[in-house]
Amino acid sequence: MIELTKLNGQKVLVNPDLMELVEETPDTVVAFTTGRKIIVKEGRQEIQNLVKSYRKDIFAQ
Repeated sequence: MIELTKLNGQKVLVNPDLMELVEETPDTVVAFTTGRKIIVKEGRQEIQNLVKSYRKDIFAQ
């Protein structure tokens, strides 16, 4: 799971395997395969880095 921050400051844990799309419009919108969308403070590049780090941790075990 990766930790993201909603616009209201609430921290949420997200399963990156369910992420379908990350879009900056200018707010960052994360769309999931379930159809749900959330708006977060982190930018597209930061989310990409978090997902890469998450995957490295998974495959290193």
